[in-house]
Amino acid sequence: MSAEPLLVMHVVYRFDVGGLENGVVNLINRMPSDRFRHVVVALTQCAPAFCRRIVRPDVEFISLDKPPGHGVKVYPQLFRLFRDRRPAIVHTRNLAALEAVVPARAAGVPVRIHGEHGWDVADPGGTRRKLQFVRRLYRPFVSRYVALSRHLALYLTDAVRVPAARVERICNGVDPARFRPSDGGRPPIAGSPFGGDDEVLVGTVGRLQAVKDQGNLVRAVAHLVSQRAPGTDRLRLIVAGDGASRGSIEAEVRAAGIGHAVWLAGERTDVPDVMRGLDIFALPSLAEGISNTILEAMASGLPVIATDVGGNPELVQHGVSGKLVPPSDYVALADALAPYVADGMLRRRHGDAGRGRVDAEFSLDVMVDRYAALYRTSLEAALPLRRVA
Repeated sequence: MSAEPLLVMHVVYRFDVGGLENGVVNLINRMPSDRFRHVVVALTQCAPAFCRRIVRPDVEFISLDKPPGHGVKVYPQLFRLFRDRRPAIVHTRNLAALEAVVPARAAGVPVRIHGEHGWDVADPGGTRRKLQFVRRLYRPFVSRYVALSRHLALYLTDAVRVPAARVERICNGVDPARFRPSDGGRPPIAGSPFGGDDEVLVGTVGRLQAVKDQGNLVRAVAHLVSQRAPGTDRLRLIVAGDGASRGSIEAEVRAAGIGHAVWLAGERTDVPDVMRGLDIFALPSLAEGISNTILEAMASGLPVIATDVGGNPELVQHGVSGKLVPPSDYVALADALAPYVADGMLRRRHGDAGRGRVDAEFSLDVMVDRYAALYRTSLEAALPLRRVA
């Protein structure tokens, strides 16, 4: 057994509201403090409000304020940081932080783990050859890879040419005690203009950015309203989150003339309460890894309509716990929403199925145990004479 907890340094581009970052929060909060201690390094900024979601008092947050461009500009800072702190493991996430594995190896960090959580709007399917090539360049500096979905695991082995033995698939987990169905009727969402018993609330939660394509959900709701589908006079849309796309989403709402039926709720710190206050969850993303928000919605007992991209098909069972639709197709999204808007029993049946699947397959404790095992086995492989608890 190691004499003291292993130091894991988590490197991200920015530590602020987002699914990837929520995964880091859940991992750190749940990992046993007698076995692991943690430092979070943001190449740009650690947002103080978001950092407070980590409840352990021994976690340090470091912002490097990297200017735009290649990370070589902060290589000297990273090298000194890794050399001085002497972490057992550096864990980078997504392409924007991958370059940190170079100074980590130069500083003698024994294990460099890289997680692939999904792609952004510039490469929604992971098809850009330039970015595949960039990932291959960094491949010799990475000890092990974590893919959050089968789709991403295949991308690493087929496109990036990582040997399968170096790829571990670990899905996100969700806390089923924090995200759970309402005990009684649908509770009101704080500040919401909607919530009447006769209303049907469709919602989405996430950063307002192009890859999440919330504007397509606005178009789908507008299409349903224009078609006078059953129940659409009671349909209301709640968009929770903030970001660069807010202005374009507001413009979509105005152009569609459905301002009376849409609430842009802004960034929320009460996401579990928001989920419990909805009837239906929708995720219109152009690209995803394994979506935290889908898991949270399923755990909250909501049927989920999501685009058929990335890891979404691994979570949403089409026709059982929700529906899968093509990306950027507001008519298909509207058609998938329509039966849920009209049928409360369908909503409950598919919501219950999703909750059951979370309980059976997507436990947060299982996720944490798998990361702990990966850290242990990777370090033992790098330092064969060292036994790790």
